[in-house]
Order: sequence, then C-alpha cells, then structure tokens
Amino acid sequence: MAKVVSCLKHAWANRAGIKRYFVKIEIWSDIMCPFCYLGKGRLEQALAAFPGKAEVEITWKSFQLNPDMPNEPGITLEQYLVDRKGWSPDRIRAGHERIARAGAELGLHYDFDRAVVANSLDAHRLIQAAKAEGKGDVMEDRLFRAYFGEGKSIADHGVLAALAVDAGLDAEKARAVLADPQAYAAEVQADLREAAQLGVTGVPFFVFNRKFAVSGAQDSEVFAQALAQAASG
Repeated sequence: MAKVVSCLKHAWANRAGIKRYFVKIEIWSDIMCPFCYLGKGRLEQALAAFPGKAEVEITWKSFQLNPDMPNEPGITLEQYLVDRKGWSPDRIRAGHERIARAGAELGLHYDFDRAVVANSLDAHRLIQAAKAEGKGDVMEDRLFRAYFGEGKSIADHGVLAALAVDAGLDAEKARAVLADPQAYAAEVQADLREAAQLGVTGVPFFVFNRKFAVSGAQDSEVFAQALAQAASG
C-alpha cells in the first residue's frame, strides 16, 4: 500500500451534524489483525511528538476480517492460515517474525504461537460497550495485548469479562453485555456498514477529521503527516 494520505469522498467528509475536534481520528480495526496492533503503536508514536496531542480524540470502529471465523482453540494460528489462505508454514513464520520485530521496536509483544483462533464479534461488542463509557481505547489495547501476547481467547466470555475489568468496566455489566448477543450488536453492524460504504476492505484504516485517511500500518512519519494536515484544516 502506498504511503499516502488520501482525501475521502467529499459527500461523506461533509455530512451535517459532525462535531468538530482539533483532530478526531476514527480507526476501523479488528482485534485479530496484527497490522492493526502495529498501526496503533505507530500512530501513538506519532502522537507522542504531536504538539496538539492533548486535543486529539480517538474512536475505534468495528471491522471483521473474517465474520465467519470459527472458534477453534485446538488449532494454531499457523495451521488456520495454512488451511484458509493456502500459505506455506515458512511464509507464515517469516511474516510473523517480521511483524514481531517491527512490534518490538514499539514495545509491543507478539507471540503468534500462543494466539487462539477465535471469532472477534463478542470482543467488538465489548469494545462498543467500553466506548459508551469513554474507555474504548483502553479496551482495545487490553484486547490486543491479550490476543497477541498472552494467548487468550477473544471469544471466551470469562476471559473477555476479566479483560473488561482490567480496562475499568464493571464486571457485572460486562458479563451482561456478553450474555446478550444483541447487546451493542447494532453499533457493531453500523460500523461495518459504514466501512462498506467507504469501500474499506482491509484494516487498519484511519480517518482524520473526516477529511483524510491512512490505510495500513504505515510508518509513524505518515501518521505525523496526517495529523499535521488534519490540524491545519
């Protein structure tokens, strides 16, 4: 993917009723996407050097790379990719090693050998619940760390409830959300529909002030450019 900041469609970027912030970033992401975790780290690296970082608002949006992904804790992520993508084990290991090295530069830990094959829908519903309390970013980060570094299943309700508590949510509320498949499902589906309207087919996808977008886990310099453009209006 070219390292560019692209203009969004004019009709979408200028919808009525959008509250303006100094810089508002909306991020379409999937917990099981290693590039989403990496992109988050690179954006945060750019934000650390951004003069207006205190006035930046980040909103996480739901996206599922594979909505039909089964919950198969008995197989490795490598085997899942061999079966689904037809890739060779050597290719998969090399790719995982590159991502792990890139993540280590940002202080992110990837342990692909421990990753649990699981559908991310319930995790997205939990993120939506956390967003309603202003804790979406914390919840997203906790889920990424659990999935990629701790070998935890993001489909296991007991695990998810514990992670929600780690992120500052009430345990009983988290369990109630997880027990009701309709809870926050509409919010997840709204994000998925919006992604489809934008033509988003891969993540991470970062939208700045509904004017500019960065696709993929680009270098922090690209995010710095997007922040500067968004801040300049």
